[in-house]
Amino acid sequence: ASHGAPQLGESVAGVPETTFTLSVLQGEEAFLRSLQRGGGEEDGEERGVDAGMESEAESYDEEGKPKPKKSEADLQAELMRKKLETRKKFDSEYDGIEDNEELVAQRAELDAQRKLNVEEFDEDDPESKRQYTGYQPGTYLKVKLTGVPCEFSKYFDPRRVVLIGGLTPMEETFGFIQIRIKKHRWHKKILKNNDPLIFSVGWRRFQSMPLLSLKSVVAGEERNRMIKYTPEHMHCFAQIYGPVTPPSTGFVAMKLLDSSTPGFRIAATGVVTELDAGTARVVKKLKLVGEPKKVFKNTCFVEGMFTSALEVAKFEGASIRTVSGIRGQIKKAIKGENGVFRATFEDKLLSSDIVFLRSWVQVHPHRFYNAVTNLLGPSSAGAEGGWRKMKTVGEIRRDRNEPVPVNKDSLYKPIERKPRQFNPLQIPKALQAQLPFASKPKLESKRKKPTLETKRAVVMEPGERKLHTLMQKVATIRNDKTKKRKEAMIKSKAELQKRLAKSSESLVEYRKTEKKKRYRAEGKEQARKEFKKQRTQGGD
Repeated sequence: ASHGAPQLGESVAGVPETTFTLSVLQGEEAFLRSLQRGGGEEDGEERGVDAGMESEAESYDEEGKPKPKKSEADLQAELMRKKLETRKKFDSEYDGIEDNEELVAQRAELDAQRKLNVEEFDEDDPESKRQYTGYQPGTYLKVKLTGVPCEFSKYFDPRRVVLIGGLTPMEETFGFIQIRIKKHRWHKKILKNNDPLIFSVGWRRFQSMPLLSLKSVVAGEERNRMIKYTPEHMHCFAQIYGPVTPPSTGFVAMKLLDSSTPGFRIAATGVVTELDAGTARVVKKLKLVGEPKKVFKNTCFVEGMFTSALEVAKFEGASIRTVSGIRGQIKKAIKGENGVFRATFEDKLLSSDIVFLRSWVQVHPHRFYNAVTNLLGPSSAGAEGGWRKMKTVGEIRRDRNEPVPVNKDSLYKPIERKPRQFNPLQIPKALQAQLPFASKPKLESKRKKPTLETKRAVVMEPGERKLHTLMQKVATIRNDKTKKRKEAMIKSKAELQKRLAKSSESLVEYRKTEKKKRYRAEGKEQARKEFKKQRTQGGD
């Protein structure tokens, strides 16, 4: 299975068997040998030009006289000397690896097994030897794939690489898996809940609909709370339907496969955390609203929140509250009235109060799996190769040129609340008589006729009139001084703010200049170190 092609474990009924000849290169040595054998013409020309320039430069000495040609033995000795120097340099860089006892033991075990295989199967024929030791690196194999759709051979393009791998029996089963996902920082848009994504997990590529959630602990209870969008700079959890994958397996998620799409294609990355994600319940908030039907002292009959007595029985004992903040509890359903229940509150409710209940409801992920089969179509059709993917609602609207529907009830409207008029507090006279003087109401009723205190005129003596006039003059002088002092303080504060702003500007400019000087000096120092390092390497 490769690039979204059907997996080897999947079979298609009624499809003829197809045979392909593929080259399997096993091991790094075989890969290097293939590169040495198949070097490009341009590389060869460049190597030939470089070698010619080196030989032309080395054929003359410092005085310009031609040097004597070296023999084949001298060239081999010089090449061996260069190899030994390179090996010595490599050993110096990776010094200390031989001190690792575990690595040395593994190498010794592999060498002993290799020698044992050579001694054991040296006299056997190649066919018997292959059955026990397997295929050697660089061997060309003919692999027979059965149950492959005929479109795979019809649109087969040898220029596209085909990878062959095996699946364990556990990976053949399908189910819900939980993943830890994070939006890639180079992807421009955040990801929406239940929007289809193309996942590349192990040997498979498929499209699924992730259900996003975050773990939160409320009152000591841990919940997987559903979220509408991925967080900006943190991980979140998601549940998808697909092949069962071992935990700690990394994956890459994309929205589109077509490389012609502008922008960064990798939408998210993450890792598989759990296999059976069906046990992890994902919940979302649900707010139920009701209204008082009958109001007693601290008891109230609430309607409009439930539709049957069975629903009321499910939420018996749950905490409820009103918009004004009065807390209460659901007690029992009222017989004969569907959805009406009796509840007790901390205080008496008004008939205009609104009662609401905060609860949680489980959300189930979609059982959607769409394998990427882009190799079953012509390569001219792009990266998707004729594969039909599930589109988002936004993409369908853009294709059909349809506007986004607007719900008038979802628009923000100005809130107009009428001022509430509360009745004055009435205290019985018997209770007023028992209250202490400090707690008795001191509010006097409005008099219809003016009292004697308001009627009588105050006539001052001559001495009192002089004292009153003097105090007015002293108060006028004091008020004038206080006014001048406040104005002077405001003025001094404004000047101080100007001086501070000016000094802060000069300080910022000074710091900017010093930072430029420091960066320039560090850049010069780094350039000097790099130049010294290059000159040292060139001398070696």
